[in-house]
Amino acid sequence: MFERYQRLAETALRNEPPSREDALWALEDGDVELLPLLHSAFVPRQHHFGRVVMVHVLNNVQNGLCPEDCGYCSQSRDSDAPIRKYAMKSDEEILAEAEDAARAGASRYCMVLSGRGPTLERTRKLADLIRRVKQRYPIEVCLSAGLLGDEHAQLLAEAGLDRLNHNLNTSESRYTDICSTHTYRDRLDTLMAAKRSGIAACSGMIVGMGEDSGDVIDVAMQLRELEVPSIPVNFLVPIEGNPVYSDGSLSPTRALRVLSVVRLINPNAEIRIAAGREGHLRDLGTLALWPANSLFVEGYLTTRGDGEDATYRMIRDAGFEIEGNALYADDTETTTAEVPFRLRGTGGEILKPEIRREP
Repeated sequence: MFERYQRLAETALRNEPPSREDALWALEDGDVELLPLLHSAFVPRQHHFGRVVMVHVLNNVQNGLCPEDCGYCSQSRDSDAPIRKYAMKSDEEILAEAEDAARAGASRYCMVLSGRGPTLERTRKLADLIRRVKQRYPIEVCLSAGLLGDEHAQLLAEAGLDRLNHNLNTSESRYTDICSTHTYRDRLDTLMAAKRSGIAACSGMIVGMGEDSGDVIDVAMQLRELEVPSIPVNFLVPIEGNPVYSDGSLSPTRALRVLSVVRLINPNAEIRIAAGREGHLRDLGTLALWPANSLFVEGYLTTRGDGEDATYRMIRDAGFEIEGNALYADDTETTTAEVPFRLRGTGGEILKPEIRREP
């Protein structure tokens, strides 16, 4: 059997995806050994990224007030989640939070706006903010602003945007189960507009919404076809008041299998452990660094996550290193009590939800 794990690693090193049969086996077969599978995924991860971990900080620039009905999202029009809703933050707040992210060691600062998509006027304002962040701080900028067309994308490209985030979330066949106000095709069109303008895409999935293993593979293969260089894997955070709550399928081992298969299908992409890692991976969270080479710190828009101290300690204890940036002073001897710097909150958080244990 161990020859099969070796074959998975060797196939990934050739930048070839596993067969669908092998991917389904890795996700579902009860005889799969977790540690050999994680090692198979670690081989291409180490080949392309070494033992470095990229850290990303999300800034919820605009929260709630969204006309879309994405069932997993506490900012959607159909959610009853108790979030704090606000229009776009001031330039001063956004720039101050960018500085915080840079000093905290983030490789990328991710600005996120709720809503269907920005007007051209709003896009010009965002472009100006992107320029100012990049002029002031040695940090990459990612933007998540909803649906965009070619003109919007060109404005952002000219401003120097490094990544445009727009997740596929689930497979095309299941998309109408989670959203009716826009389509899977709309999302693909946004990613293609970014690509035509020369902006690298950041696009991933949410698992735990009733999908099967075939859906996970379909999304991972679509991202490979699109040549997406940055793939966040979200684990659905069950938030009371959201139409899509939890399908009970996510155990720590299931989450690790998903991360491993996404890596094996996209061997040279940045694979990010995104929302829900703390609640769903639980005590196995460190093992996620074997297939994944980046993560978010300090929360996920409307839910809190582990802070920088706990996250950085986990990374170092596992024998990995933080990529950081020119402003980041990496003092591995600093204790939690001695850390003088803290990130500001991103704004619309609700209390960190408990992940329900299924009987």
